[in-house]
Formats: sequence, structure tokens, C-alpha cells
Amino acid sequence: MATDFTGLVAIVTGGASGIGAAVARRLRADGARVAVFDLSTDAPAADLAVRVDVSDDATVVTGVQSVIDEFGRLDIVVNNAGIGAQGDVAANSDAEWQRVLDINVIGMARVSRAALPYLRTSPAAAIVNTASVAATAGLPQRALYSASKGAVLALTKAMAADHLADGIRVNAVSPGTADTPWVGRLLDSAADPAAERAALEARQPHGRLVSAEEIADAVAYLASPAAGSTTGTALEVDGGMAGLRLRPRG
Repeated sequence: MATDFTGLVAIVTGGASGIGAAVARRLRADGARVAVFDLSTDAPAADLAVRVDVSDDATVVTGVQSVIDEFGRLDIVVNNAGIGAQGDVAANSDAEWQRVLDINVIGMARVSRAALPYLRTSPAAAIVNTASVAATAGLPQRALYSASKGAVLALTKAMAADHLADGIRVNAVSPGTADTPWVGRLLDSAADPAAERAALEARQPHGRLVSAEEIADAVAYLASPAAGSTTGTALEVDGGMAGLRLRPRG
């Protein structure tokens, strides 16, 4: 489906690399003016790059205000910033649990909270949160990360219910294992990176990692006025990982 963001302004958090950068490129290519919020301001796909730490409310509020000062409006928020975590339920300290949840979940609440007054005045307001297949599928050695993404999924539905009357649609995209710099770093740290990549690819029914561009296409649909009757849902972009149970190949 064609998406048209002409005249609309979007914030993409975590937009300097990976999935966020692909989303910023896609929205901008379809006519949006895009502000990237990231710890790095090296964001070639942005019309405006702002150093924002989503775990620091002051930088979030200042960042949103800078978007309003620059463009005079705000229509779309893509809450994509997040960090990973490995291990079972005993593997991470309380401090690490707090850090990951603060960035992955409360960070989305901070950005959305700061954006709400401006989204309420938009004729095409949309929020898209990045969840994960880990929110609904039990993956080994991902206890903390899965908990954070399960919270994102629940938060998405609650926000959709709260803000439907405000004219704000809220949805999530749930990627499978994506071919991003973060996954690349995980592979590089494995004892056998090639074997680990093959295992991750085999875990997804279509037999490969998901591309950042495929996820960006899904975000673009959910953020677009073309999806005007879609709210409170999570669009899976995972090669069938969440729902299919195929026989082993061979």
C-alpha cells in the first residue's frame, strides 16, 4: 500500500542506526520531515537530529520542543529506541533490570507523554512502538529483554485505548530477529559466529533474518493515514516465527 506523509512531521527515536535509521529513511522518502532522537546526532536520514537520552526526561522534553520550534507541528512518533539483554532470569542484576526497563519501556512513555499535547492537534496523529517477537514467544536466554518487550505490547494496547478519543492511533511492530548492527555485535561475540547466524536464520520459518527495510515498511503503514482504522494492534514482521509451526526441513 502506498504511503504519503507529505506535510507531516515525525520523530523517530533510536533513528541513527539499524531499524530506526531505516524507518527515518522510509518516512522521509514518502514526504515526512523527520526528527531523529538518539544519543548520536550522526543521522543522515534526518531533517533534524537531536541528542536525546530517552532515560532522561529533561532531554526528551527539550527534544520535543526543538521539533515544534523547527517545524511547528508533530504528527507521528516512532518509539524505536531500545537496548538488548541476554541471559535467564538470574543472569542480570537489579540495576540492569531497572536500566533496560527504563530505556525500553519508560523511555517510550516519556517520549509519548511529551508529544501528546502536539499529537492531539494533528489531523493524522499516530504512535508506533517497536515491540518484538520476544513479547509473545518464549526465547531462550532473553528473560529481561522479553519482559521489556511484553510490557511494550501491553503499553501499546493501553495507550491505544486511552487516546483513541484524542484522535491518536497507537500500534506496535513486532520484528523477528533482524539483520541490524546490534545483532551483528551479538554474532561477533559468539564462539562460532557463522554457526550462530545459521541458527538464528533457521529459527525463523522463512529461513533468514528480517531486514531493517522490511520493518520500516510495516512502520510506515501503521503510521500512515492509510491505516486510519488500525489501532491497538501489533504487526508481526518475523517470517512467521510467532504463529507458524512448520515441519523441520529435510
